[in-house]
Amino acid sequence: MAFDAGMLACTLSEIKKTALGARIEKVYQPEKDEIILQMRSHEGGKRLLINAGSNNPRIGFSTLPKENPQNPPMFCMLLRKYLQGAKLVSLSQADFDRIAFLEFETRDEMGFECTRFLIAELMGKYSNLIFADGDKKIISALKTADFSLDSARQLLAGGLYSLPSLGDKISPLGIDESEFDKLLGSAPAGISADKFITRTFSGISSAVAREIAFRATGKTDTALTDCVPRLLKESFFEVMGAVKTESFSPSLICDGTKLVEYSFIPLTQYTSFEIKPFESAGQLLDTYFDSRDKDLRVRQRASDILRLLTNAETRILKKLEIQRAELAECEKGAIYKKYGDLITANIYRLSRGDRIVRLEDYEAMTENGEFEIVEIELDTRLSPSANAQRYYKKYNKTKTAKTELAKQIQLGEAELEYIYTVFDALTRAETPTDLAEIRDELYRAGYASKMKGYNEREKRGKSCSSYMQFETDDKMTVLCGKNNSQNDYITHRIAAKTDYWFHAKNTPGSHVILVTEGREPTDRDFTQAAEIAAFHSKAEGQNIAVDYTLAKNVKKPAGAKPGFVIYHTNYTAYVTPDAEKIAAMRKK
Repeated sequence: MAFDAGMLACTLSEIKKTALGARIEKVYQPEKDEIILQMRSHEGGKRLLINAGSNNPRIGFSTLPKENPQNPPMFCMLLRKYLQGAKLVSLSQADFDRIAFLEFETRDEMGFECTRFLIAELMGKYSNLIFADGDKKIISALKTADFSLDSARQLLAGGLYSLPSLGDKISPLGIDESEFDKLLGSAPAGISADKFITRTFSGISSAVAREIAFRATGKTDTALTDCVPRLLKESFFEVMGAVKTESFSPSLICDGTKLVEYSFIPLTQYTSFEIKPFESAGQLLDTYFDSRDKDLRVRQRASDILRLLTNAETRILKKLEIQRAELAECEKGAIYKKYGDLITANIYRLSRGDRIVRLEDYEAMTENGEFEIVEIELDTRLSPSANAQRYYKKYNKTKTAKTELAKQIQLGEAELEYIYTVFDALTRAETPTDLAEIRDELYRAGYASKMKGYNEREKRGKSCSSYMQFETDDKMTVLCGKNNSQNDYITHRIAAKTDYWFHAKNTPGSHVILVTEGREPTDRDFTQAAEIAAFHSKAEGQNIAVDYTLAKNVKKPAGAKPGFVIYHTNYTAYVTPDAEKIAAMRKK
């Protein structure tokens, strides 16, 4: 679902109602294509997020935690210079397009009152954020463009801002019913109703166009010629009327835990899915984009870690395959010993130069009650006794190799299990700090001498302080590590002897500590801590097994990989975690 003009109108309406007249306290740029304006209004503090990225462009209030870079980008510094202390005085939308104008009252370098504009173009891969003065003269842009990149207009400092062309499309807010009838009459033959709407009018997404067709015909792919013009017109102006009167109903379409679509109106076309209404557009966007943004950022920032782990996994699996084949070959050791015994027992019957001999195996009988005949290949260059010794040497070699290969396979499986724990930790990485801790862990484990973004000098002496914190319904604190370094930290550095330790049984996952502080946890505390451990693991489904014990029973063997522990005295709980319930318990 694209962030269309209707959703932009919905978010701007919300901003107008709660933050018009608010002053900008801080400006942050947590990502290269994302700006956060910390505002103070009569309703308290608000964080306005503007994302001008190509994947998830949007604008709206957000409560999601964002980690800011240590050195702010130049565009962020420029906005801080001109906008800190500025007052938001108006918001407007460019007709019915995905362009928003934020107008601020502030003071220039001489102390005189002036106007500044922040222009958010939220148009997919063409998204941008432009900062301009009161005359719409561009001061700076997040992404500059000259005529070599855009033949229609240029976005350079000093130039006047101009709107991008709408092409042949017209605004759906500026027509009446008679004009709509004319457009219907001149529509191409064979086109569907939703395609007619998206190709004729600007700012309407495919999902909303399908919704208009569905409300008029009961289907989303109805041909325009099969529509009743009156019903299609009524459906179209019903949706546009909601925009004009700002009667928005932000809704999210859910297929179980999967988020399918979102819009500024309920999408009734999804008859078999749940339509979840939201009180504010900001809450809806936070819910929809939270995991999506996190997954995208992790993939972008952790590409080197993923590449390293994938190569290590491939190498270990290939090595284990070879070792297991060699171990299977070692099972022939007993045959080699038997050959040596038979040659020794029948050495008087053999002579140098024999190539193949057939000897009776007195320990095996056929169905006819006769001794089995065993064919043994000999080296014609050796005497019979030397051939016997050759087979005994093969037997001793396989016996030694069998023991050593068993050790190597055990080490390889343990290393592969550790690699999978790091893969699992990447799914919970939320900030650059989390990724830096994973890089540090891999560096210290010997998997890379140097990794992108890793600075040993900066890392040295820092504690793993970005672990997650939760609070149970009975007000007990629960700590949860997001990677192996944090797991070690909370288990062996923070946890007291009387605290309880939780971990999903026999699967990679987070260490979870239920902090007792001298109190006795309730059954609900134990259950919720176990649910947190189950949720933050690779285990899926219902009735997930979670081991728990006192933290004093958890030990780390000398020389063990990060995150690896052993314990013997424990209980096991079976829980089914609820994502929304766990998110509500999270405090940090």
